Amino acid sequence: MKDSTPFVAVIGGGPAGLMAAEVLAEGGARVELFDAMPSVGRKFLLAGVGGMNITHSEAKAPFIGRYGTRSQEVAALLQDFGAEELREWIHGLGIDTFVGSSGRVFPTDMKAAPLLRAWLKRLREQGVVIHTRSRWLGWNTDGALRIATPAGETLVKADACLLALGGGSWARLGSDGAWVPLLEAHGISIAPLQPSNCGFEVEGWSPLLKEKFAGAPIKSTTIRLGDGTPRQGEFVLTATGVEGSLIYALSATIREQINATGSATLTLDLLPSQPVDKVIKALSRPRGSRSMAKHLHSQLGIDGARAGLLRELSAKDDFLDPQRLAVAIKNLPLTVVRARPLDEAISSAGGVPFEDLDEGLMLEQLPGVFCAGEMLDWEAPTGGYLLTACFASGRIAAQGVLRWLSASRARYEHPGI
Repeated sequence: MKDSTPFVAVIGGGPAGLMAAEVLAEGGARVELFDAMPSVGRKFLLAGVGGMNITHSEAKAPFIGRYGTRSQEVAALLQDFGAEELREWIHGLGIDTFVGSSGRVFPTDMKAAPLLRAWLKRLREQGVVIHTRSRWLGWNTDGALRIATPAGETLVKADACLLALGGGSWARLGSDGAWVPLLEAHGISIAPLQPSNCGFEVEGWSPLLKEKFAGAPIKSTTIRLGDGTPRQGEFVLTATGVEGSLIYALSATIREQINATGSATLTLDLLPSQPVDKVIKALSRPRGSRSMAKHLHSQLGIDGARAGLLRELSAKDDFLDPQRLAVAIKNLPLTVVRARPLDEAISSAGGVPFEDLDEGLMLEQLPGVFCAGEMLDWEAPTGGYLLTACFASGRIAAQGVLRWLSASRARYEHPGI
């Protein structure tokens, strides 16, 4: 007698794919997961180096706002599985969590590996079969999945397929965007993959700044883009421009400004805690025989990389006038002209548009094919927001698969309904 248990193939072993596999197995499906890499969860593990930031504890409204132009669509994904539900799910794996001083949520040991090990153990116990070194190549003419393995290509015929293939950043960990032409060949219009949470380049630093300060942090600074609200934090000077948490937080807006006009000018405040009149007063004090570098250090604490950046971005004559120099310190223009390459970015924007998906994340043009995770067209800053939406989208897509399979079975058994 033929087994009536539906068979679902999950393509991609990141957080979205693994979460989908769990929900599908719990829902009674036979699940096999295929991943191109030698092991699953590679990007997840690397993201945990230095501290596994799993989600964020801030209130729901600002949390949802982190998803920018796709806030409405991501809000629907997070409706039943947001930050609190994710923490409870982690606790169910035997991993405790805590909220850090920044509001970010971490496992108590700060590591991703124990969480992944516990999760994979649960999946194996649920009967999920995981195939590594198994790259999806699309479909054959009969609709079977083409899978490249070390032993050669094999065909997999599934009742439904769930794609969780990641974006286009960190190709060495599996997110290489190779799926884009495979879906485009079937008429799916993919929003171009672009770097997100990324560094940006300037036209060119002076040799002195690159030699002395590439890799140096600029701390306790605010950055404003246009008329936007200033954001305080720190960033890092690189040989080609700037990167770091403060830059990543603004990366989507910076990138779109560059796309629209060819460049974006950031306004830096190197002394956000001091009003301009106090800065003028400090700089106006006699410096005697001391150099301007020593004067800046003694009066305002500006030295090292901050002083180097001030020299780089200010006019030479500004240093002859305390008022002009104070204005430069408080409103230092930094123009960036391009994002760093996609493969260097922490995450990517673009992907499968929500407009091509139903509420269960099934592709309207390819019935039985569902999408989840970073391959969808959304983005978010670091801070746990990326992972939270990946987990949630995996659940939504898996639930969509189960509903679609149930409806398909009902139509098969009762063709008149």
